[in-house]
Amino acid sequence: MAVTPFIVLAETAQPALNIPYLADAATIDGRLDEPQWQQAKRISVNNITWPYENKPSPVSTTALIYENDDTLYLGFIAEDPHPEKIRAFYRDRDSAWDDDLVGIKLDTYGSAKLAYQFFVNPLGVQQDSIENELSKTENSAWDGIWDSAGHITAQGYQVEIALPMRMFNFDDAPRSQAMTMELVRFYPRNERLRLSSMQLDHGNHCWICQMPQVNGFANAKQSSNLIVVPSLVLNQQQQRDINGAVLKPWQKDNNIEPSLDLKWGITPDLTLNATVNPDFSQVEADVAQLNVNESFSLFFPEKRSFFLDNADYFASNLNLIYTRNIAAPGAGAKLTGSKNGHTVAAFISNDEQTNVLIPGNLGSRVVSLDQQSQAGALRYRYDISSAFSLGASSTFRRSDDYHNEVLSIDSKYRFDDFTTLVVQALASQSDYSEDFIEQLCDADEPCQAPPVQPCDSRYDCSYSEALLRVNERHYDGYGYYLSLDRDTKYYSLFGNYHMRSRGLRADLGFLSETDFNKFTTGGEYRWYAEQDAWWNRARWYADWDITHNQAGELIEKEAQSFVSLDGPWQSYLELGTISRERRGLRADPSSLAIDGNSARFNENEINLFASIKPSAGVVADIGVTQGNKVDLANNRLGEFVRIRPTVNYNINSHLALRLRHTYEDLQRRSGEDIFSANLSDLRLTYQFNLRSFLRLTMIYTDIEREPSSYVKEVDARYRALSTQLLYSYKLNPQSVVFVGYSDSGYQDDDLSRLEKDNRTLFAKFSYAWIL
Repeated sequence: MAVTPFIVLAETAQPALNIPYLADAATIDGRLDEPQWQQAKRISVNNITWPYENKPSPVSTTALIYENDDTLYLGFIAEDPHPEKIRAFYRDRDSAWDDDLVGIKLDTYGSAKLAYQFFVNPLGVQQDSIENELSKTENSAWDGIWDSAGHITAQGYQVEIALPMRMFNFDDAPRSQAMTMELVRFYPRNERLRLSSMQLDHGNHCWICQMPQVNGFANAKQSSNLIVVPSLVLNQQQQRDINGAVLKPWQKDNNIEPSLDLKWGITPDLTLNATVNPDFSQVEADVAQLNVNESFSLFFPEKRSFFLDNADYFASNLNLIYTRNIAAPGAGAKLTGSKNGHTVAAFISNDEQTNVLIPGNLGSRVVSLDQQSQAGALRYRYDISSAFSLGASSTFRRSDDYHNEVLSIDSKYRFDDFTTLVVQALASQSDYSEDFIEQLCDADEPCQAPPVQPCDSRYDCSYSEALLRVNERHYDGYGYYLSLDRDTKYYSLFGNYHMRSRGLRADLGFLSETDFNKFTTGGEYRWYAEQDAWWNRARWYADWDITHNQAGELIEKEAQSFVSLDGPWQSYLELGTISRERRGLRADPSSLAIDGNSARFNENEINLFASIKPSAGVVADIGVTQGNKVDLANNRLGEFVRIRPTVNYNINSHLALRLRHTYEDLQRRSGEDIFSANLSDLRLTYQFNLRSFLRLTMIYTDIEREPSSYVKEVDARYRALSTQLLYSYKLNPQSVVFVGYSDSGYQDDDLSRLEKDNRTLFAKFSYAWIL
């Protein structure tokens, strides 16, 4: 008898779902009044799976489902004894997660690695995303082209959904379909109940693994469809220099940029994306972030469609592929596919400019080169079983002045329903030219490598950590990551070890730290209330970590703990403490040494976070941090406060307001001010219907510094204001019209008021031809 080396997981057995074939297509209007719905499979969605485990639902939900080879059709009859309490608003797609929702999770390969998610609110607003079990993340930036409609009735609401099979990657060989599926309803009232068509074991945190198999789709085919998306971007940008006693005149630049995107399903398992002169402009403003008293670069999520399509095929445990590094590509191509447990993904692109993140162990820096570069990535994963995966990744970036190449291998193994081991190792090779190095030198004369003599002061030194990380010109580096987790219903324990050598770089990724090794261990215990109690879940979490550089010098040691409670009105309360011993910046920036070159500081802080959703269309939260924190500009300990409230308010079914504010204040321990900063992000949106909206965005920054508290000269006041007015019409995610205006300006000590230095008129038109 053969003995398999892999443990078979004791996953909850679920009865298979039988999906009937019906030839007639349905008209998607939310009415469910066509005869084919009478012949569709009826499935109850009446089991509470969160926050309770397999309890009867207080409301009745019936799902109707059938397929006709080309399309999967779903209908939902969601009953509600109080239909006036249904939470539903007109919103842009992927913005209605707080509403009542019904939908489906679908794993088209049955591999328990990725699942498509499609949800619709009672008015027909679409939400779609991809759940990645390997990385334990959900990518809501992915957008499919599908149809939906909703209709509120006197008994609740009804929804119809049509999911074209061409949207999915799946194996369409006869009798090969191994899809799994779950039907879901979210019922948000005093609690947000998750209702399901299946039983869910809370002790097994792989929810995709528990979805039942689907029987059907015997003749389903994913056509080798071709999607052609021509686009036209019109842009008039005006800029002026507002430095100096006299404001300079506006300089105008007009641009007309045609582009073309292609998506071709070469086979049901293999997809090619290509783009020529693509429009990668950020149409909507990023969420504002404060960058005061920070030493590491900020992270912003990717929003551009070419990079988002099948982006999860590139994912591994480390962020080796961060495509926002590619700022202005002129052309690109991407190939993704999966078959019989083998997943492959590759892309290549050029870039009209080159942004390079230089990592360190006390800080990082972004360098921008005014030259073209090329970037590419390759990812392969083999799912040996639902419990065991092996993967490999490779990336490169090249320009005239530098190149970087990375090779990585990784594995994930689930010993049982509770215990998971993750391993990843990587190596890199990097070369930097003299011109690249000189951009990091703050002196008029070239910076010698290595430095001939130390700097007398960090405030008067031509060297920096970023410069010392590249001045040897050639670097070979390596690193690895080990993680062991045990996660049950009531408790979790984990330990991980992370090491990156001094020469490791991953310039297509977002690895802002290098030259360190870090060990972390911790755990969590959970309590669950009975149904109808005033609370439903409580947690206690604690962890401890310690970080050294490759020379064995201590960088940081930290212990943190928090308790949390999920309560009424979908409220959440968290209270925690952090005790941290960390380094300040180097006294002599011409040396990478830490001991004898960087002071140790003890930071202690208390954190509070609270959120509540008391009624339909109202969401409020606040985060508060108070304690002592290193003043990085002056290398000393200060008293720090951060307050970050957010309010989302639907004024009516069409008009919504979102206000996010951040306040930070740092004082010397003797009481003198160092800085105070306010950042406000206001977005007012009028959603005309499911397809179009008008949005006003205003982002205001106000930073006040006390110059006498700084070693170096600083502005006493800095203010900035950015505004954008955007009209959007979306027939689908790729057939769009955007028209808008934006401007920005600032005020510092040399200006008596806010002055605009940039204003832009823009329009974008695109249409997806499905051939």
